[in-house]
Amino acid sequence: MSRGKKVAQLELDAAQQQAALQVLKSFLEERFELELGSFEVQEVLDLISREIAPHYYNKAIADAQALLADRFASLESDLWALEKA
Repeated sequence: MSRGKKVAQLELDAAQQQAALQVLKSFLEERFELELGSFEVQEVLDLISREIAPHYYNKAIADAQALLADRFASLESDLWALEKA
């Protein structure tokens, strides 16, 4: 994927979606005393998936790229050390 393209909304499978909805519903009830219905909790989760999750996704990708770049640089230097003169 090239830079500058918008990441598609991240999707969860059905079991993950239900678990996320339950966690979010419980959190809102316990922390803020908000008793939202399923539709409202789904809207909040959709907002998080659409507007917030891509930032975490992109950060994870950048972290993985940096880790791999370091590993490949180390591997490259190890290969140069093995080269015969």
